[in-house]
Amino acid sequence: MKKDDKYLTEVEEPFTIEEALAEAARCLGCKKPMCTKNCPASVNPSVFIQMIKNKDFVRAAHHIREANILGGCCSRVCPVENTCEGACIRKKVDSPVKIGKLQRFVTDYEKDHELKVLNQLPQTLEKVALIGSGPASLTVASVLAMKGYQVTIFEAKGIAGGILSFGIAPFRLPQSIVDWEIDLVKKLGVKIVLNTYIGRDLTIEDLKKEGFEAFLIAVGRQMSKTLGLKGIELEGAQSAMEYLYEARMTEGKNRKDKNVIVIGGGNVAMDCASTAKILGAKNVTVIYRKTKKDMPATKAEIALNEKLGVNFEFECNPEEIIGEDGEVTKIIVNRNNLEKFEIKADRVLFAIGQDSDKIGEIIPKIKLDEANKIVIDSDTHQTNLDGIFAAGDAVNGGKTVVQAVAEGKICAEAIDKYLSEKRMNKK
Repeated sequence: MKKDDKYLTEVEEPFTIEEALAEAARCLGCKKPMCTKNCPASVNPSVFIQMIKNKDFVRAAHHIREANILGGCCSRVCPVENTCEGACIRKKVDSPVKIGKLQRFVTDYEKDHELKVLNQLPQTLEKVALIGSGPASLTVASVLAMKGYQVTIFEAKGIAGGILSFGIAPFRLPQSIVDWEIDLVKKLGVKIVLNTYIGRDLTIEDLKKEGFEAFLIAVGRQMSKTLGLKGIELEGAQSAMEYLYEARMTEGKNRKDKNVIVIGGGNVAMDCASTAKILGAKNVTVIYRKTKKDMPATKAEIALNEKLGVNFEFECNPEEIIGEDGEVTKIIVNRNNLEKFEIKADRVLFAIGQDSDKIGEIIPKIKLDEANKIVIDSDTHQTNLDGIFAAGDAVNGGKTVVQAVAEGKICAEAIDKYLSEKRMNKK
């Protein structure tokens, strides 16, 4: 298999029907299922697993979609070891039920059989504008559309999906799955306007004049932080998000990196490292400031990188990037202030956290905290500005897709309540 094909091919094999039925049979059918309690998106795995047992895949798909419009994406990237599977009682017997993979089986079945499990309602209620098209926004859009609101998503880039479309490697989350689930949102009546930067092309005031009565800010945190290292200006020193975006937009073509350094220990760092390795880099090294057990990345992501042959240097910090003729050639690393060593490099990627886009350009008067996160009411997700809500990474600082879904559901209900009360007061 060519490296380009490998980059675009899912690494995790799906269940066959027989395998799904066998795995579903392992579910103990708990009266008080802890898997449900530990699902941020409030999907009830015990219910859809019982439906799988009964071979009622259509109802299982309907159950998942009602709770999470991004069920297929989440089944692939959710940190299940810390959520549903981590709470599975079956692990006391042998091992947890593979809930994530069963959810993937159901949503894949839905896609492959072109099932329509959700119906569009007449959009007769108020107009709502959502800024950003990542998982939080798509979730809010689906919930509000199913309540009858007229929802429009405005996306600055030429492709919708946010982090789903350019921040996660396609061998973990294929673009076809992202596009399918975005299409499900559209089929609920949601409009998506691309290449429109709110704050430049249009303002909130412009949208108010068009009749929009509530707004969501869900622009994510797509700008990677970098360390103030000497040599950061050299060609080959790059942010993680920029690297992942370029790889996805070119489908992995024309990558010539041979020696790649990734600084960081989270899932974004792991995606960068595995992407570099799959795209042909001879040596890929992850530099992390703490120990392996301290890494915030999921065990599955770490295991994939180890399987691919990625090197890890723990309890280390980069000190300086060295270059020749304006290009990166190596990096100097300090291990616990005990030793310094060099690693050959032609690409250095910074995956040490993300920062928000220029939120002040979108809404000048919105309140931000010291970390440049939007300040919200914890119960309603409303900002300091009336009728303007916020959710996702721009609020929480950069967490998981399923956390964005969870916040989106809360935010949608808050927007519904806000507009319902406003509607009643007009009478």
